[in-house]
Amino acid sequence: MTTEPSANPGRRSLPAGIWALGFVSLLMDVSSEMIHALLPIYLVTALGATALMVGLIEGIAEATASVTKVFSGAISDWLGKRKLLAIIGYGVAALTKPIFPLATSIGWLLAARFVDRIGKGIRGAPRDALVADIAPPEQRGAAFGLRQSLDTVGAFLGPGLAVLLMWLTADNFQAVFWVAVIPAFACVVVLMLFVKEPERPAELRKVRAPLSRRELGRLGASYWWVTGVATLFTLARFSEAFLLLRAQSQGLDVALVPLVLVAMNVVYALSSYPAGALGDRTNKLTVLLLGVLMLIAANLFLAMDGPLGLVLGVLLWGLHMGFTQGLFASLVAETAPAELRGTAYGMFNLLGGGALLVASVLAGWLWQSIGPSATFISGAAITVLSLAALLVMRRRLPQIGVVRG
Repeated sequence: MTTEPSANPGRRSLPAGIWALGFVSLLMDVSSEMIHALLPIYLVTALGATALMVGLIEGIAEATASVTKVFSGAISDWLGKRKLLAIIGYGVAALTKPIFPLATSIGWLLAARFVDRIGKGIRGAPRDALVADIAPPEQRGAAFGLRQSLDTVGAFLGPGLAVLLMWLTADNFQAVFWVAVIPAFACVVVLMLFVKEPERPAELRKVRAPLSRRELGRLGASYWWVTGVATLFTLARFSEAFLLLRAQSQGLDVALVPLVLVAMNVVYALSSYPAGALGDRTNKLTVLLLGVLMLIAANLFLAMDGPLGLVLGVLLWGLHMGFTQGLFASLVAETAPAELRGTAYGMFNLLGGGALLVASVLAGWLWQSIGPSATFISGAAITVLSLAALLVMRRRLPQIGVVRG
């Protein structure tokens, strides 16, 4: 589904609701990343977990979120409302945050991570559909890029605060986890007060059974191509927990390991909005191709021993995220019917979450069985396959992601 853009897409001011949703994401990411930047190291050093267990925990957590997104997205299409489910999802995630400093075993942390990701699943598809509903069609790349940029600002502020607080508290993990509770609850307040959901257009068809075979078929071939390529790409993009473990294996001090996420997310935040706006003005698939090439290079650098490979790999990892994540989300909005956007994002995230589970478990197994380099070399090889799939899609569906004036 293609819409005529204005002459200068991405140049006009974005709606206030997009900014508010961006700050909601920022606050939750500050909270989550303060915890997640330390969690892999805490699991391994304090609770005796293995790299395989870390991969399994991360994969299960993200897969749980993805499964939940299918149902929350479908419910938002059935109701014709997005904001209520977003509030519930962010609220559930906020309520899990106090469990992290109170947990005394891997089981408790797994349970907290599991419920936290359920909250992420509940909010994810309705929030993305809400962004697509609020943003003008010709500014969707910029809108998703802005939300992703603000989300990622939180993703590097969180680890930065974690490093500072670890230093101030002499490596007191629990104290840092308690501070992370505050922004989680603040984000729910911002969402409730500052995001206004647009009225559902009267001409949109009422969706009775969003997950039925008939409705899934209405999503169309272009949507399924986008989703299939993104899923294959996710197989090469395992959990960022392995970037933290790679930094530790290279000899970086435990208290400084979260700086890896700070560096990656600074690049991610700085590149997301420009990449989205560039996609609006030119061709989204061309920008995606650049992002895929960046991931191949990132994996190859991370497979190297030494600080140079680590630094270049982490920076390129952040750059590839900026050039791919917002654009994939905007392509879902472009190719799916408006009344099925919640379902579309739910299915998109379900398949991506399943791929992330497989990727994270495989990465952990390769790390434990062969070594860190094998994990990243396999990631580069799978990325090459996703590059080939993207080129095929570009040839078969040349109309996708193209600015039409």
